[in-house]
Amino acid sequence: MTASQVLRIFRRSWLLIVAAVLLGTAVGTASALVTDPSYRSDTRLFVAIQPTAPSTTDLVQGNSAAQQKVTSYVAVVTSARVLQPVIDELRLDTNVSTLARSISANSPLNSVLLDVSVRADSPDEARRIAGAVAKSLTTVVTEQLEKPTAGGASLVKIESIQPPTLPQGADSPNLPRRVIAGAALGLLAGVAAAALRHSLDTRVRTQSDIEAITDAPVLGAIGHDADADRRPLIVHADPRNPRAESFRSLRTNVQFLDLDQAKRSFTVTSAVPAEGKSTTAANLAIAMAENGARVVLVDADLRRPRVAEILGIDGSAGLTDVLIGKAELDDVTVPWGLGGLNVLPAGRIPPNPSELLGSASMQALMHELELLYDTVIVDAPPLLPVTDAAVLSRLTSGSILITALGRSTRHQLRAAFEKMSSAGARTFGIVMTMVRNESSSVGAYGTYDSYYGDAQRIDESVSPAAAPSGRRVASAE
Repeated sequence: MTASQVLRIFRRSWLLIVAAVLLGTAVGTASALVTDPSYRSDTRLFVAIQPTAPSTTDLVQGNSAAQQKVTSYVAVVTSARVLQPVIDELRLDTNVSTLARSISANSPLNSVLLDVSVRADSPDEARRIAGAVAKSLTTVVTEQLEKPTAGGASLVKIESIQPPTLPQGADSPNLPRRVIAGAALGLLAGVAAAALRHSLDTRVRTQSDIEAITDAPVLGAIGHDADADRRPLIVHADPRNPRAESFRSLRTNVQFLDLDQAKRSFTVTSAVPAEGKSTTAANLAIAMAENGARVVLVDADLRRPRVAEILGIDGSAGLTDVLIGKAELDDVTVPWGLGGLNVLPAGRIPPNPSELLGSASMQALMHELELLYDTVIVDAPPLLPVTDAAVLSRLTSGSILITALGRSTRHQLRAAFEKMSSAGARTFGIVMTMVRNESSSVGAYGTYDSYYGDAQRIDESVSPAAAPSGRRVASAE
């Protein structure tokens, strides 16, 4: 994982991480506040071996023996033989196992010192138990465990060199420590959750995600605009807008595509619905017409046409009327604006879109449009729900695939390329739309059914006389 990917994960999930840290801090604070305080009393014992006939050698050996025995006494401190007399003497309401858990003992390395610590619910009780444990340990060792079998005094001597201390404050809970520990655990949990979220997130979010799927170039990047539904034609409505400039940059890149000189036409499609393909096609057509080119925008989405709505023209008659022979091309082609842009709306929705778009009539119409115009832009349905876009891409020079960052998944984008490739169609490149740090997501496959909504369908009994006889000019307001 690269540094940029790590930064992207933190940028996308910083709220999650902050929430986890705050939650961990709150849990640590709460645990400290609800935990009953305990107090610790410490005492230190000195262990020595008393030789019968003191000499330098005997003293050295005695000291070595004492060091060895101290390590054993660490375990003896919490034994029943030591603790039961303590319970009896102080009349404690507990048992050996419970009391042993509140006592700890250790010996510094290579020393004859034995440190004993006792925790209790009150300072005075902690000190009393510590003193009783030291006393009981001394008795058990000197009078029972280390007493000579022949009688006489024990050679082991245990003395207290630090009396049990009286705690001045609670030893636990340690509020600062628990707060820091809670925050640290929250941070780890937040980072883990962010990493898991990233690994489970299969949506296309960056250009790197696209480059990992295909070698097709990225032709343009269109920024996200919350007012896109209200102002879809940004190139015409606000020519100086940065988003309008991005469409002009796309126009420049498209003009350099290796299109067939005999067929200056291409299909605009997407993997799934709601990725901005119709808006992109309309703005690209306007941008191309600004340069004086003769451009025709064909709405070939015969399932959910949107070009007429976006451009503000009447779309009741159009492509379907031409394909079934009920209207001539000139009758339904609508000039738009002051440039060389013409629009061929979809017309009424037919019951057999795939058959119409794959018919000989459609092939002949495309050939006629390529002769009449410098550039033919075909707005096609999404690739994954239906096969129309793949069919149309074979009738044109190829396709431009629109992908909205944060909407389609990597699997869907890969499937779209595979579908186009299996159909023998060419894909010139990709246009990224809704480019921003994060974008809302929609379930792609869940939108397929709605794509076939109950819309008006062609009535095959309509007579040719019902077709429009004149051209309709739309205002470029």
